[in-house]
Amino acid sequence: MSRLARPAAAQTREPTIALINVVFLMLIFFMIAGTLAAPMERDLTLVRTETLEGRAPPDTLVIHADGRLSYRGSPVSSAAEFLAQQPRGGQGQPVRIVPDRALPARLLVRLSSELRAAGAERVLVVTERALP
Repeated sequence: MSRLARPAAAQTREPTIALINVVFLMLIFFMIAGTLAAPMERDLTLVRTETLEGRAPPDTLVIHADGRLSYRGSPVSSAAEFLAQQPRGGQGQPVRIVPDRALPARLLVRLSSELRAAGAERVLVVTERALP
């Protein structure tokens, strides 16, 4: 006796790829439509900072837009003079600088190089941090 071959239509496979695609699309939909982080409490009111006055920290070298230097409100003529005013002459200490937003980058780089050449261990630029 010979065996009869099944017709091709009877050998259909399960649609697993289609099922995986549907599940993947549902996952993407719920990630976009849902919330991934816990919501803030409804009675919480955030602090408003729009009226706060921005000020440089007191122990920083301020660089104005035109390249002038000041320390604690007093004008400073050079990086070497600023370091001379610091304890131990500023040798081996980090220096914090606050540049004006309109200061050209080349002046900021030049002053940083001058401070390092005069003996500053590191030059830290203090900037404004914004919310995302």
